[in-house]
Order: sequence, then C-alpha cells, then structure tokens
Amino acid sequence: MKPTVSAVIGKWRIFEADLWTAKDLDLVEPAYIRFDTDGRGEFMFICVAGTMDCGFSRRSADFTWQGFDEMDETSGSGDADLGDDGILTIEIKFHHGDEAVLKAKRW
Repeated sequence: MKPTVSAVIGKWRIFEADLWTAKDLDLVEPAYIRFDTDGRGEFMFICVAGTMDCGFSRRSADFTWQGFDEMDETSGSGDADLGDDGILTIEIKFHHGDEAVLKAKRW
C-alpha cells in the first residue's frame, strides 16, 4: 500500500492557543509540532512535550500522544487540519483533562 502524501508533514511553529498566551507557549523553547513521514511526530509548548503516533490524509492528521506536562506523565489525542490560508489548526486533548486549540504556520 502506498503511503499517504500529506500537506501537514513537516515542522510547524505554534503561534496561538485558545487557553494560553503566545508568550506562555514559548516558555521552555519556541513552540512547535512536527509530523514525520513515518507516522510519528513530536510537539513542545509551554512545559508540555509529547511524541505522537499519526495517521494522515491529504490535508489533515489525527494522532495519539504520550509525554509530560511539567514533568508529570500524561497522554491524549488530537487532530490537525490545514486551512486554505496555510494555517494548521490543531486540537489537542489531554486524557481526563484540558482540550486546547492551537494555530501553527510552517516553520
């Protein structure tokens, strides 16, 4: 089976979130999310870091993730959709916790 070529593959700079300020997003390092061609990926914003297992379509991705929030283990799921304006909208869910909407542009 031929792998799906997706426009979301690559590294994206997270610049906005509905739950946090842009300044907070870059607390540890510049906030980002990365989708790899092998179906993996990673993200970092504020004190949250995670690795992802991803599924792709032409202009979107869905994923589950495991990682840390302020050094506490956490996990969740999410999806990302690329708009016609080139902005990636990411919905990330923390297991038994917050749900956030992030915006990113290609790095």
